[in-house]
Amino acid sequence: MRTVLSVNLNAVAMLRNRRDLPWPSVVHFGRLALANGAGGLTVHPRPDERHVRFSDLPDLRALIDAEFPSAEFNIEGYPTETFLRLCEDARADQVTLVPDDPAQSTSDHGWNFAGEAERLRPVIARLKAGGARVSLFADPSPEGVDIAAELGADRIELYTGPYGATHSDETAATAAIEALRITAEAAGRHDLGVNAGHDLTIANLPALKAAVPEIAEVSIGHALIADALEFGFPETVRRFLAALNG
Repeated sequence: MRTVLSVNLNAVAMLRNRRDLPWPSVVHFGRLALANGAGGLTVHPRPDERHVRFSDLPDLRALIDAEFPSAEFNIEGYPTETFLRLCEDARADQVTLVPDDPAQSTSDHGWNFAGEAERLRPVIARLKAGGARVSLFADPSPEGVDIAAELGADRIELYTGPYGATHSDETAATAAIEALRITAEAAGRHDLGVNAGHDLTIANLPALKAAVPEIAEVSIGHALIADALEFGFPETVRRFLAALNG
């Protein structure tokens, strides 16, 4: 199964936001990502706009519509009313719901599906009524995957942070991959698609894909932008695609 690479542009936006200047442009780097084989763009518009700004969303939507109509726009975030309206206005192809506190620097845990079920249920229904696919951020554990399916989610996104943290420990990496594999299998039993994201790199993608071949999409930002400093943005996108799909 070929896995889609969705390039997360938050790190590009964060660099831009260090100065009151229009560069680096998230639209320009979104165009480079898609022109070099990425299948989608991901953004996480946080409430304080410290990364992607709300005003970036219509520009990225316009880029995809005008130049890459087969690509997907994935918007991730915590489901406040403001966030939901941003997703609706930008006509997100996929919305990835994460249980982040607004002060968090990055997503670092999945949903408690049982505890948050009644909060998530109407949100999922609303987004799907608007035409978006809904993915729920999930810890590497099969617990609650059945609830995610019952709530109407289309996919889960495996939180791969614990796997990424094992970069210097082969034994721990093997255990982390096994947890992800078991969770993906549970998702498949409940007809949920599987995405993955967080701390994925050129080095650790092949083993993950070999163990969990059913991954439909990975969202990668930090490691991709870091590699782009050395190899350039277009070449880095191509390198990640090769690591992902051979």
